[in-house]
Amino acid sequence: MAFGTERTAARGAEAREVFDAGLRAHMLRVYNYMATGLALTGIVAFAAARYGLYEALAGTPLIWVVMLAPLGFVFFLSFKIQSMRASTAQTLFWAFAGIMGLSIAGIFLVFTGASIARVFFITAGTFAAVSLWGYTTKRDLTGMGSFLFMGLIGIILASVVNMFLASSALHFAISVIGVIVFVGLTAYDTQRIKNEYAEWHDSETSSKLAIMGALRLYLDFINLFMILLQFLGDRR
Repeated sequence: MAFGTERTAARGAEAREVFDAGLRAHMLRVYNYMATGLALTGIVAFAAARYGLYEALAGTPLIWVVMLAPLGFVFFLSFKIQSMRASTAQTLFWAFAGIMGLSIAGIFLVFTGASIARVFFITAGTFAAVSLWGYTTKRDLTGMGSFLFMGLIGIILASVVNMFLASSALHFAISVIGVIVFVGLTAYDTQRIKNEYAEWHDSETSSKLAIMGALRLYLDFINLFMILLQFLGDRR
């Protein structure tokens, strides 16, 4: 009996070690996708601003296509990823990161390069700390999801309203709430990615989950960065 119990415990411990190693590899893949996507976005944004492409587009109706295209990519990937190959999803993610860079290239014309770099590192440090907490905490963050989603919808609606009101007080409130929402989403999405792997860790599904996880964390990072840039960036 004792030997049988020990063998069962040993097999359980071995299976757990294999699972933990697979989870770490999966999370590393997610972060690598996200980091590479951010790097691509930054390169495209800098080049578009540096060589006048963004300014050329800004004077034409095409700028609306550029601004709305990232949203189209997000919706398309979210709804269609289950029916496409992992390699196709990865290609679309890189395309999304590139077009996102083009859409935010204007920050290099509005803010100084030094302040953009400073805010980027502040965002990276905040993101890393919160994402690590989301990965390691034993607290179930599922209940935060609906609350944060409602906060995100509220931010979008308030931003649309403020386009007409142009209220500095409302803009400040939106920014403060936005920081809270995207910090919370970073922790929530990290735990969600971890839990998704526990449910689906076969090779093909895991690859798709890594791409979608990277997309969610990328959006959390880029939105947090853009909000903090409004607070901390030095304008030209």
